[in-house]
Amino acid sequence: MAKISILPQDDRSNGWSAILPERTISAALKGDQHSDWVVIGAGYAGLAAARRLAENRPDDKVILLEAQEVGEGASGRNSGFAIDLPHNVGSSLQELEGSHRFIRLSRAAIRYLEDAVAAGNIQCDWSARGKYHAAVHASGRKDTLEPFAKELDALGEEYRWLDRDQLKKEIGTGYFHSALYTAGGYLMNPAALTRGLADNLPQNVSLHEHSPVIAAEFSNGVRLTTPDGSLSAPTAILAVNGFATQFGFYRNSLLSFASHASLTRPLTSDERAALGGEDDWGLTPVNAISGVTMRLTQDQRILMRQRFRYAPSFRRPAAEAAQSRADHQRAFAKRFPMLPDVHMEHNWRGYVCLSRNHAPGFGRLGPNLLGAVCQNAVGVTKGTIGGVLAADMACGEDNPLIADMESQGTPERLPPRPFLDLGVHARFALEMWRGRKEK
Repeated sequence: MAKISILPQDDRSNGWSAILPERTISAALKGDQHSDWVVIGAGYAGLAAARRLAENRPDDKVILLEAQEVGEGASGRNSGFAIDLPHNVGSSLQELEGSHRFIRLSRAAIRYLEDAVAAGNIQCDWSARGKYHAAVHASGRKDTLEPFAKELDALGEEYRWLDRDQLKKEIGTGYFHSALYTAGGYLMNPAALTRGLADNLPQNVSLHEHSPVIAAEFSNGVRLTTPDGSLSAPTAILAVNGFATQFGFYRNSLLSFASHASLTRPLTSDERAALGGEDDWGLTPVNAISGVTMRLTQDQRILMRQRFRYAPSFRRPAAEAAQSRADHQRAFAKRFPMLPDVHMEHNWRGYVCLSRNHAPGFGRLGPNLLGAVCQNAVGVTKGTIGGVLAADMACGEDNPLIADMESQGTPERLPPRPFLDLGVHARFALEMWRGRKEK
């Protein structure tokens, strides 16, 4: 039996949730319960897995357990991009075929989410807006954007170039040297999307929030213990991202990082006029470590996200919040000098899970257990399709996308600590130096 020693411990600072109305929380699991299926974790992967199980087996009972509240964990704390294209594409035939598989999986996830948003009338500012991939310096264009454009040509994907003046016309700031725009990505309030998916689950799914699994046994079926109850089922899907290591899976294979984001108050009409540009956009940097991810939301707030910090125990010092807010304010001032009186209203931290070879933790983990974890910082799409396909695999459904997912491999083992820690810090320092012109 696995004893879970580290549980999610997010605070109440999530800005995406703070700007939403109050929501009724589902009751915690109590007493001894039984179901036909259980899904652990109500992020994108868990929500998709529970929904798909219910669709595949409408007469079965599905229970979905969430340690915290829906929308307050990692799925509700990201930047709100549903990305359909890989950021970095290789030029060999094998790498291009891998990119085609990535695109098929991502676009299937987007279609699945779009159908769910429409069916549930989920109010999450779901927007087919695409995204800008931008470089601050000419070297970023040469080293990243130009190779990316060539590889998009090889993939047959459309894009358009923007120089500094064109980009300023569309997003309001002249800070960037150039950008590539691709139209296939979507934007949303991620907390609102996650909440909406949870509140529109099929009738045969029961969601229990504030129900962390504190002990788990996966032999002869599944038996889970929560603070106030227990649950047994023939089969489970594990959808807890980096916390999979706490259940005994992918130990020494997953890396966890903390990332901070800030969100301004809504711009006034005069400030909005001073900014100019489109009313809704998203921008990703060519260097994810040193650069800044930005969005202008539909309610006219500006999101800033910068820096990843190594967090092997899913904990970081509380003082980092003030430091990150100040960092975001400085980055904001450089990019938006026309908005001198706009400050960060919200600042929060979320955790992401990566593997060294960018492979997901997907597939059978045992006779009674499947996994859909390790989304490699592309949780909206990778998490969603991972959950869908794990449910199809569990039910024996024939889905050709399962082969696409399996072709990505499994997370590679990492060096032991403390050598791992030293290597991660050294790699981050190197990436910060390489991307120093992209700050």
